[in-house]
Amino acid sequence: MFSNLLQLIARRPSPDYEQGFVHEVRTVPRRVRNRRIERLFFLAWVLIAIKSAVVLWAVPHYHIPFSPFWVIGPTVIFAALCTAVYWRR
Repeated sequence: MFSNLLQLIARRPSPDYEQGFVHEVRTVPRRVRNRRIERLFFLAWVLIAIKSAVVLWAVPHYHIPFSPFWVIGPTVIFAALCTAVYWRR
C-alpha cells in the first residue's frame, strides 16, 4: 500500500484514522459440557471394550470363519467419530 504523501508531510491525521482501530471486542462464551453425556460416552466406551473382548474370545472359540476385526473395527471407528464430533463442537 502506498502512503498518502500529503498527509505524511502535513502530519495531520485523516478523519478515517480512528476508524482503523478496534473499538470493542465481543466474545461468545463456550458451552458448558454436559456431565451426563460425558458419563454416557464413558459407559459406551466401556461397553465397546467389553464387546470387543467377547468378540475376540467368541470368534476363535466357536470357529466362526471371519476375522473378529470385521465386527470390532466399524464399532470402534463409528464410536470414535461420534466422540470426536462431540468433543470438537
